[in-house]
Amino acid sequence: MDEHVILVHGLWMRAFTLAALHRRIEREGYKVHFFDYASVLSEHDTSIDKLVEFVRAIEAAEAPPQRVHFVCHSLGGLMALRALRRLPDLVAGCVVCIGSPLRGSAIARSVAQLPGGSFFIGKNLDLLTEGLERWNGKRPVGAIAGRLPFGLGLVFGALPMPHDGTVSVEETQLPGLTDHVVLPATHTGLLFSDEAAAQTVAFLRNKRFHHAAAA
Repeated sequence: MDEHVILVHGLWMRAFTLAALHRRIEREGYKVHFFDYASVLSEHDTSIDKLVEFVRAIEAAEAPPQRVHFVCHSLGGLMALRALRRLPDLVAGCVVCIGSPLRGSAIARSVAQLPGGSFFIGKNLDLLTEGLERWNGKRPVGAIAGRLPFGLGLVFGALPMPHDGTVSVEETQLPGLTDHVVLPATHTGLLFSDEAAAQTVAFLRNKRFHHAAAA
């Protein structure tokens, strides 16, 4: 299998936080890459430029990939979808957004209103608060949301139920998605969930989640 998966982490995290997901996807025969960036200190345009360069480097390898997929957590989903606008000629592949506030983050908006809140969120504040209107790209995009309500949402303000403690299910439901599934996990717990990993692989293979398993 010459299919590559690029893992893109979220806010306040680094690439190693996706290590469990890396192992699980790699076991299925994919070539998995960590993309690391400074999620608080770097402007999102700078990070997106670096992600585009990262993808181009994979494309330029001696054995060009047949497919390039993206698996992203939280802010990483917004980063990847923005980057793909700059990669119109990229080989086929899928995107899985795990706990990503694709329509914008209510928690980020609440935190930004607090003294020092915008500094706490960092230079991706606009991307997080605005989100996207819809996905118009040709690449299939699937979103995995969590519904165990434990996390920042309990501290910084109420989120509409269901939510994963940080991101509401509604915030993950971007128009234009190929598929969407909700799992019993918190925002961070999604990274360590066997079910989330299995659903991710299902989407990479079939462009659909396994809804019977999530019921």
